[in-house]
Amino acid sequence: MDKKIVIIGGGFAGINLAKSLGNVKGFDVTLVDKNNYNFFTPLLYQVSTGMLDVSSITIPFRTLFKGKENLNYRLGKLKEVNTEAKKVILSSCELDYDYLVMANGTKSNFFGMKNIEENALPMKSINQAVKLRNYLLREAERFINSNDEVEKRKMSNIVISGAGPSGVEVAGMLAEMRNTILNDIYPEFKDQKMDIYLVDGSPSVLPPMREKSQKYSKKSLEEMGIHVKLNKLVSDYKDDKVIFDDGDTIETKTLIWTAGVVGTQFKGLPEDSYDKGNRLMVDEFFKVKNTENIFAIGDASVMKSDPNFPEGHPQLASVATQQGKLLAKNFKSIANHEKPKAFIYNDKGTMAIIGKSKAVADLTTPEKTITGWFAWFTWLFIHLFLLINYRNRISTMWNWTTAYFSKGQANGLIIGKTAEGSMPELKKQTEV
Repeated sequence: MDKKIVIIGGGFAGINLAKSLGNVKGFDVTLVDKNNYNFFTPLLYQVSTGMLDVSSITIPFRTLFKGKENLNYRLGKLKEVNTEAKKVILSSCELDYDYLVMANGTKSNFFGMKNIEENALPMKSINQAVKLRNYLLREAERFINSNDEVEKRKMSNIVISGAGPSGVEVAGMLAEMRNTILNDIYPEFKDQKMDIYLVDGSPSVLPPMREKSQKYSKKSLEEMGIHVKLNKLVSDYKDDKVIFDDGDTIETKTLIWTAGVVGTQFKGLPEDSYDKGNRLMVDEFFKVKNTENIFAIGDASVMKSDPNFPEGHPQLASVATQQGKLLAKNFKSIANHEKPKAFIYNDKGTMAIIGKSKAVADLTTPEKTITGWFAWFTWLFIHLFLLINYRNRISTMWNWTTAYFSKGQANGLIIGKTAEGSMPELKKQTEV
């Protein structure tokens, strides 16, 4: 009888696990996700700034599973795990499992700051990226229509909290838009000042990367006119003011939050299976601590058995992809009564894009840091290749090419209630 594998989450880890088991005899695989599509998270910021359309980085799960008779998809959110009955309770139905795989990723971490959770703009999902795009475009129109200089000053300040890759990339993209696109599309903005602030509590931008990459990135961001403020933690956001731990403030209508992520605890899974960041602790074979037949991969998990990463792996797409593929191989090994393989991350390096012709890449083989145009081109090529199917690659390449030569956006539409002037819901983001 086929082994029933239920996968919670269809990000890099979950989708690579499912695809690797497609049409493999002996397995009945069901992937559960709250969305009916897979999306390419490294390019979310380009959707939020209108440089890419949603369709360029998304594909329905059912399209991906076409022709794979043993792959199934169910729309829903995980509510509870019944470990005794080996059953998951979803918002939509219940599923039995022989093996359960948690690949549900992470959500934005607001560190208990309620005002920021309610009023900042995170960027962890397609829905949030589109809402952020709507918000930025609507604010531009409100700026043009306003005669209140105090309000206009708040609208013209944008603060991005978190100087990791996501924060650096969105700051760079907004600066590119301000410096090249804005005056063409919005002639009313000519001679208007727009300040972009990138803030972080660390002493450098891109903390996980090498010093050369950090210095190049900071210099490039400042050359693009971005105010980089380091060793500075955001402690509150109220009355249109970002408040820092040292008492400084910045008046702004827009706080974009990329300052950290946290996992989600689910009813039925042992509390002592989670670490302090609510990530599931796993052994070298992805088995969740203090459970039977439950595994975790990707950002939802933390593994400290890899000798090269004793504190856990970086939360990168490459880690999640490799983990999903290896767990699929291990399931096949278990079915054949063979020993599964322990996970050792093949680290090929880390990259970040800053702006047009500006990027950094820390390579591991050979151990070298590259910057500038070559790193930028390499970033584009690799991310184009990593997109999940040819339709996404063609669409993204077309949008990038036209944007490079025409200095335009792929999507500058305000969609939904925001077009009617209703703004409050944009300040109450949810992880959907």
